[in-house]
Amino acid sequence: MDSSITSFVGIDVAKNSFDLCLLPQETQHSLTYDTQDLEHLHQLLPQPETCLIVLEATGGYQQRLVAELAAAGHLVAVVNPRQVRDFAKGLGILAKTDRIDARVIARFGQHVRPRTIAENHEKQEELQQLVTRRRQLIDLRTAETNRQEFPVAKIVQKSMQQMITLLNKQIKTLDKQIAELLESDDHWKDKGNILASVPGVGTVTVCSLLAELPELGLLNRKEISALAGLAPFNRDSGRFHGKRSIRGGRASVRNALYMAAFNAKRCNPIIADFAKRLTDQGKPFKIMMTACMRKLLVILNTLVKNNSMWNPKYA
Repeated sequence: MDSSITSFVGIDVAKNSFDLCLLPQETQHSLTYDTQDLEHLHQLLPQPETCLIVLEATGGYQQRLVAELAAAGHLVAVVNPRQVRDFAKGLGILAKTDRIDARVIARFGQHVRPRTIAENHEKQEELQQLVTRRRQLIDLRTAETNRQEFPVAKIVQKSMQQMITLLNKQIKTLDKQIAELLESDDHWKDKGNILASVPGVGTVTVCSLLAELPELGLLNRKEISALAGLAPFNRDSGRFHGKRSIRGGRASVRNALYMAAFNAKRCNPIIADFAKRLTDQGKPFKIMMTACMRKLLVILNTLVKNNSMWNPKYA
């Protein structure tokens, strides 16, 4: 992080309002999203080049502020709420109010210095929303298709089929919109070509990773695995050694990697050999698949970082 950063702003967002804390100034404010308060927000903040603003990812409530602040040239970081909560527990702060949370977020930014969002935040946000919407429609189509397995009246069958047809049409439209958005950005095109060069990684996985894991290629293997929720955590205390397990991370990324790893297990020589070795060792299917997902993710991360296409000799 740039040493010119001297101020840290934590913002705790809610549906209709938000609280912010500025450090080291030790000032706090409660504002709403109306035009007057947003103008006041910009007056309260230090110069963009001197401050880091940190918000939690809270189900979309933060998006308007992030766009507003990024457009004004501020350095903005959107972080996982669990990380902030763990940080608070480490400081012995167990109480939770909006003002306390804003201060904890500011202190998190001050001590952790999280990565800031990419410059093309608006396009990244649009891509993520398109991919999320596509996944929602796929789930709806699956549910509707499953209902067709049960005996129902003909008029209900007709209604189901009409709904499936409509969903197929909308999914096709979203696929086109996603493809056009990716085509508009040279960075996405280059990154997508690298990901697609790996056997087992299809178009849907490529789009999911570009949309929901923009950090791919920017972190080391441990960091990217933890971000996806694929890093094993120890459960040891004294002489007790518990089973290692994964937790947290981005579920949508794991789902995409699961399908890719499942395919790669058949057509990717590196993943296939790795899966066979684990199976021969008697590892349960779930553990084997999780390990394959992690290995595939590390390979993808390395290729993007090195700007290299797939080559099984160097995977």
